[in-house]
Amino acid sequence: MSAPLTEWAAADRGAVRAEFDACYLSRAKQLIAAVYAMTGEVTEAEDAVQEAFARAWQRWDRLTAGGEDPTPWIRTVAMRLAVSSWRKSRNRARAHARHGPPPDLPGLGPDHVVLVDALRRLRPDQRRAVVLHYLLDLPIAVVAEETGATPGAVKTRLRRARTALGAHLRDRGEASIRA
Repeated sequence: MSAPLTEWAAADRGAVRAEFDACYLSRAKQLIAAVYAMTGEVTEAEDAVQEAFARAWQRWDRLTAGGEDPTPWIRTVAMRLAVSSWRKSRNRARAHARHGPPPDLPGLGPDHVVLVDALRRLRPDQRRAVVLHYLLDLPIAVVAEETGATPGAVKTRLRRARTALGAHLRDRGEASIRA
C-alpha cells in the first residue's frame, strides 16, 4: 500500500511546486521593484525577496491554506528583511552619503532613477506607504494593515510624501532646465 501513497505524495508535491513556481514567476519582479523603491539598493531588494520566497516555501502549505494569496506575507517579510539589512548596514549608508548614488543600472531610464532618488529622501514610513499604495496599487486599508497604522495615518503619510516628492522633483526639473 505504500507505493500508491508515495506516488500520490510525489504528484501532490509536484502540484505544490508548480503553484510556488507560478507565484514566484508572477510576483518576484514586482516585489523586487517595490523593495528597491523602498531601499534604493537593488541587490538588497533582490536578496530580501529571494529570502522571503525561501521562507515562504518552508511554510507554503500554511500560507496557501484555504486558497489564501501568499503575496502579502511574502511582501511583508521582504520589506522587513530589507529594513533589518538597512539597520545593520549604517556604515554602508554613510559611505553612500560620502560617495554619492550608485551608477545607473542597465535598463533603468533616467525617470526611474530620479524617482528612486526622490523616494530615498522620504522618511521610511512615508516611502513604504508610497511604494505600497502607488507602485503596488494597494488600497489604503491594506497599506494600513500591512504597516500597522491607521488609514488616517496612511493618508497623512501619503499627502506629506506627495508634497515632499513634488518639491524634490520640481527642484530637479528646474535644475535640469538651467543646465
